[in-house]
Amino acid sequence: MQVRKLDVADLPHSRELGIEAFGTWPADETMPPLPTELPPGRHSWGAFEDGRLVARVVAHEYHSWWRGTQVPTCGVAGVAVAAEHRGGGLLTGLLQVLLREARERGEVLSTLYPTANGIYRGLGYELITSYDTVEVPTAELGRVTAPVGVRTRRATVTDLPAVRQVYDAWAVAQDGPLTRTGPRFAATDEEVLAEVTGITLAVDTAGVVTGFLRWDRGSGYGADAVLRVHDLIATDADSYRALWRTAGSFASVTGKVRLSTSGDDPARLVLPTMTWAVVGRHPYMLRVLDLPGAVAAISPRLAGGGQSVVDLAVVGDRLGILDGGYRITLGPGPAHAEPASVGPDVPTLTPQGLALLVAGAQSCGNLRLLSHLRGAIEHDDVLDAAFGGRQLHVRDYF
Repeated sequence: MQVRKLDVADLPHSRELGIEAFGTWPADETMPPLPTELPPGRHSWGAFEDGRLVARVVAHEYHSWWRGTQVPTCGVAGVAVAAEHRGGGLLTGLLQVLLREARERGEVLSTLYPTANGIYRGLGYELITSYDTVEVPTAELGRVTAPVGVRTRRATVTDLPAVRQVYDAWAVAQDGPLTRTGPRFAATDEEVLAEVTGITLAVDTAGVVTGFLRWDRGSGYGADAVLRVHDLIATDADSYRALWRTAGSFASVTGKVRLSTSGDDPARLVLPTMTWAVVGRHPYMLRVLDLPGAVAAISPRLAGGGQSVVDLAVVGDRLGILDGGYRITLGPGPAHAEPASVGPDVPTLTPQGLALLVAGAQSCGNLRLLSHLRGAIEHDDVLDAAFGGRQLHVRDYF
């Protein structure tokens, strides 16, 4: 079995393998032409048997927001294995070389949307949140309280920088969302606007854009018709109200609003209805590639001026990236971690436990219940205080 990076000549075979794994192209969409050169920010590895591509995995260069910092992140996608080779361990070898290369590029975290949680859990990933699709009855949005000092208008191409500023203002307050910068998000303002039926802006009395609704009208009208909302993001409650009421203006022609969201969306908190039906869910997993690099990039902090030094260990990484001892220095300033010789009774994490801890997705107490953390307990409160306490959100599927 040969493992190597894919080049342009491999792209037709890579597409064929992708169709085998994920199905044929939707009938109402045109299959895009194959690129004539490798896309920037995308790295594909494949396994070949007798010259035939039998498995592939793709890495995207991203940055994601964590505690107000843009953290280099490897987004794994396009995992496909030929039917006859599934269960043969090819993915382990492919991910090992792909993630080592990502680490060399400076990417300290890796995330993915799994189709089978167990496969990736065994490779050090763990669930931290999900990208959800929810439905809300359009008719109920007319009861949203009228906003004060906020109006709505349709966006033009000159408004796209302001739309991005609103997204950044929202995203910097969360943990997990992509920055929407870099090669993956290289579309022009004109292309972004053309992707959807419309982008509706919330604007305050000074003319500042304070929120946006990115939506597709869809087909048909009546109770079964759906207004598809790709983004509903705002920086204050009245802007959320104004945008929801715009969606509600379609009540006579659409029965439901279908929204892409995640976690405990603050947009829900201004709704008068309890209806928030989750109709689709894409789990989102994370693993740590470089613990010192992740701690330096994310820089978890302790409030109140205290400082603590925590020795811990990571064991059980099948990819051979994380295992070993570490010393983490936490305080009110930037955190620091480095490899270290540690004792036998230090807090000891599995790679999955480390992912959950760094993401702030589970407390140390829950990690112990799941056997992802063992050893000394005196630093559990410190680790929880440093890494926890923020909302996890994602808004882009890849």
